[in-house]
Amino acid sequence: MSVTQPRRRVSFVGILGELFITAGILVLLFLGWQVWLGNLIEGNEQRSDAETQSQAWNKGGSSAPAPTDRPDPGEPVVAPAPGNAVTFANLIIPRFGVDYTRPIAQGIGVRDVLEYGVGHYPSSVMPGAIGNTAYAAHRTGAGSPFFDVDKLQVGDSIYVETEDGWYQYRMRSLEYVQPTGVGVLLPVPQAPGVEATERILTLTSCNPVFTASERIIVYAVFETWYPRDGGAPAELAPLTATAAR
Repeated sequence: MSVTQPRRRVSFVGILGELFITAGILVLLFLGWQVWLGNLIEGNEQRSDAETQSQAWNKGGSSAPAPTDRPDPGEPVVAPAPGNAVTFANLIIPRFGVDYTRPIAQGIGVRDVLEYGVGHYPSSVMPGAIGNTAYAAHRTGAGSPFFDVDKLQVGDSIYVETEDGWYQYRMRSLEYVQPTGVGVLLPVPQAPGVEATERILTLTSCNPVFTASERIIVYAVFETWYPRDGGAPAELAPLTATAAR
């Protein structure tokens, strides 16, 4: 004689719980998709804005690669600082891809600058000047301009493009500091009271990814500059060709 197993009773609370779990998973997937897609769209918009600006500058100069035997460009031109939230340059980092370029605006306001690209610390010097020219951007959200900042390697080129030309810096080192570590913005980073003799570039962003518990800092040192009428750096040929279209 067989034994009949009792039928399992499904309670209303159990069904409701499963529905809530399923709904929660769907919401998380939707939000993840929205964040990823929005980030991609914003990043593409920033790249497009930078390329448009570069095209406008090239109307008075040249986007062709500079010759390898180009003459000494002399001391780099240092432009006056613009007003708050005014876009005045592009940041170009080949390590992040041949088409990586993002607009730079004056200031580090979250709503009026960092939502649209990279911000230049007003307390720091302008590109090409002796001292520390420092920049901030998001690692996540708002296009994530500095998402891969931890992937930079010693010797990598970092360019700041302005109406006057391209300023080339080379990555030297990386460190992590507390959010209050403003010493990274000094004329000689982390060296209070020391007079600057080099041209330094500093990139700052939040760390780890998706948090803001500390800051990741990248330092680079000036190598040379390329006046616009003499042609762009050969390393940027794929990007400048796109911008010239």
